[in-house]
Amino acid sequence: MLVEISRDCGNLAAFLRLFEENCRVALEERVEFMKPDVVACNAALEGCCFELESVSDAERVVGTMSNLGVRPDESSFGFLGYLYALKGLEEKIRELEVLMGGFGCLNKKGFYCNLIRGYVKSENLASVEATIVRYLNDGGGKDWGFDVETFCEVIKVYFQKGNVKGLANLIVDAQKIEGSNIVIDRSIGYGIVNACVSIGLSDKAHSILDEMNVQGASVGLGVYIPILKAYCKENRTAEATQLVMEISNSGLQLDVESYDALIEASMCSQDFQSAFSLFRDMREARIPDLKRSYLTIMTGLMEKHRPELMAAFLDEVVEDPRIDVGTHDWNSIIHAFCKAGRLEDARRTFRRMTFLQFEPNDQTYLSMINGYVLAEKYFLVLMLWNEVKRKLSMDGQKGIKFDQNLVDAFLYAMVKGGFFDAVMQVVEKANEMKIFVDKWRYKQAFMETHKKLRVAKLRRKNFRRMEAIIAFKNWAGLNA
Repeated sequence: MLVEISRDCGNLAAFLRLFEENCRVALEERVEFMKPDVVACNAALEGCCFELESVSDAERVVGTMSNLGVRPDESSFGFLGYLYALKGLEEKIRELEVLMGGFGCLNKKGFYCNLIRGYVKSENLASVEATIVRYLNDGGGKDWGFDVETFCEVIKVYFQKGNVKGLANLIVDAQKIEGSNIVIDRSIGYGIVNACVSIGLSDKAHSILDEMNVQGASVGLGVYIPILKAYCKENRTAEATQLVMEISNSGLQLDVESYDALIEASMCSQDFQSAFSLFRDMREARIPDLKRSYLTIMTGLMEKHRPELMAAFLDEVVEDPRIDVGTHDWNSIIHAFCKAGRLEDARRTFRRMTFLQFEPNDQTYLSMINGYVLAEKYFLVLMLWNEVKRKLSMDGQKGIKFDQNLVDAFLYAMVKGGFFDAVMQVVEKANEMKIFVDKWRYKQAFMETHKKLRVAKLRRKNFRRMEAIIAFKNWAGLNA
């Protein structure tokens, strides 16, 4: 309880006096229950090392622990390591390492971390670098285990001294030990660059990368990844894309999750060209799973009403076997063009779709019909009906769902356009397929558009059309 209060108040030095008095009584009076445990001893040691920075006080606590038979642990050695590093007592550090082995303290992560913090505070950068390299060698280059706070302390002192080159050299030396099989986010390069990013110094992180490039050093993915993440977060997608190109050119390959995140950020910031470049790079890098990024791009372009970009993008990727392009993708583009009144673009997309052997379906035709109706191009609806009629006679409903929605769309358009022969063909097909038709809507359409039409005049000019109009009026109940 007292330890926590003292630590929270940042005054473990005050606890030290109480600790020493308690230990004196425990030793002199042999009062067993007053004997402190290793947690209390470590609190006293922490106060000596981090607050008082006193070697004599710290070693007196260690002597007391020995007299009381309290066994030191990793934390005890870590605190002493910090103090000895701060004071430059290299011989004592070597003695500590031997003692750690004797006491069975095999986990040296905390010890090395404290050494680094001590060297950082004394601004002894050469020892910082030597300690990191030595630790990597001790661990076979597999796992540095330092926390972000440690790396933040390291980079701050390097930047204060303007020593970007030193950080670059440290990463290069570490990469030689770590090898190519190191887990990316466990590499020294990742730790240093990620620390820069975490305190808002992504430009400083890039300066480390630039220095490594100047030296002609090999740059691992661990250096690139935190910078890419920072650029994504800051919506600096053009710079992120440029960095991805550098990564690819260096022979490295990002994972699919990184590409997905970058493409999503590009689409959110409406940097479509960056999204396209990144997706192109994914394809060239032979990434097997392209689905998520493909859908992100197509959905984003649809939401931003950019059907021309959707069409160009789809045309570029349509033959890639890793991408499952279907009729629905073409439908999205056609629908967007029709909604925007860009009918020629919609027709061009429709032709391209069929040329590539993607079968139009009911949704394709509905979009086209609605677009033509808005533009009052009813003759083009008639052309569509002839195509649908031919397909229905050949394939039945294979590929086309001839339902009430499609029947209504065709009927309304062709009544408005005055193509009554075709209207009755649709009615006949609807009856054949037992599709309900609401006649009232077409009565209204006829009265709005053709109320001045005189059948008697048509009898002399176009007998066939007259028959079709009479048939329609009889069917719709307009002759009553």
